[in-house]
Amino acid sequence: MPDAEAPRLLCVETYEHKPLSYMTEQAAAGLAELVRTAVFVPTTTRTREQYRRVRLPGPAPRFAVCANGGELLVHGESDPAWRARVDRALADGCAPLTEVRARLLRTADPAWLLKERTAEDLFAYLVVDRALLPKTWVEDLTEWADTRGWSVSLQGRKLYTVPKPLTKSAAVAEIVRRTGAREVLAAGDSLLDADLLLAADRAWRPGHGELAETGWSAPHVNVLEERGVLAGEAIVGAFARAAADGGRIPANGHAQQPASP
Repeated sequence: MPDAEAPRLLCVETYEHKPLSYMTEQAAAGLAELVRTAVFVPTTTRTREQYRRVRLPGPAPRFAVCANGGELLVHGESDPAWRARVDRALADGCAPLTEVRARLLRTADPAWLLKERTAEDLFAYLVVDRALLPKTWVEDLTEWADTRGWSVSLQGRKLYTVPKPLTKSAAVAEIVRRTGAREVLAAGDSLLDADLLLAADRAWRPGHGELAETGWSAPHVNVLEERGVLAGEAIVGAFARAAADGGRIPANGHAQQPASP
């Protein structure tokens, strides 16, 4: 948009001494109010360490979901019983992380591979040069992973391989059980958010991200035209209006960032 029309931004994440993630000041004000009137649950594929870099406005959330549902934080601390439950599900439901990681390292081309990481001993991801990453390589990996109970998601420069039993919706369902919430409101933009959006009573999908690129939707999912921080602002506003009568549990699948060029 023209510079004169650009919203004022609040930095909510700093990484290596540089500002990284933002939300509009209006979204920040709305979120600060929302967390006082509803159970707001930051829900992310980030590791616990990566999540703790994000400083959202308002009181610290009582619950947070990290590692795509593998870690359930209560007052900032991991719930060991939940992690044990996740580990049991993964042991019975899919190929081990070591097998998937070995495939990634064996087949990735140094010409486009920038970094390789594992997250919380639960899943693996690559940081890639998106312009050089062959589409056929991603397609072959997706087919191979699917037969072993894993999913593949390409988000910007990161390519995730995640066990199918590892879901955000399962962790949020546990929080619903603990809080007795009557309705779940959710938002997200990636393939790894889809299970959460489908499980929610009402959901929102922004105009950017993996789900928008594929045209993904569902009958109860509101498709927004807004992208980046403006989508974040619209989602916070929608959450606030929907939760105005109380008893709701908004879950957010991503930290708000400006859309990349």
